[in-house]
Amino acid sequence: MNSEKITVRLENGQTTDAVVLDKRASAIRVALGEGIHSVKCDLTPTRNGLAYAGSVMGREVVYERSRDQVQADLDRANPLLRKSRRH
Repeated sequence: MNSEKITVRLENGQTTDAVVLDKRASAIRVALGEGIHSVKCDLTPTRNGLAYAGSVMGREVVYERSRDQVQADLDRANPLLRKSRRH
């Protein structure tokens, strides 16, 4: 199984990899950590749409890509979805 991983920034400035469970332009669901210690988190676009943010155990998690960049990634990964959405 080849899971997509993204790099997210934690509130203390550190970065870590997160496994993507579900990716849409409206929200990204990720798992931080491994095994029984993993924690799931929903990242939603910020008000200005320049990043995705969420909270894990009271700590802020930020994915620094815009909503447009994520949509472009999704369109590139599956062009059939793009065609069906435009009809």
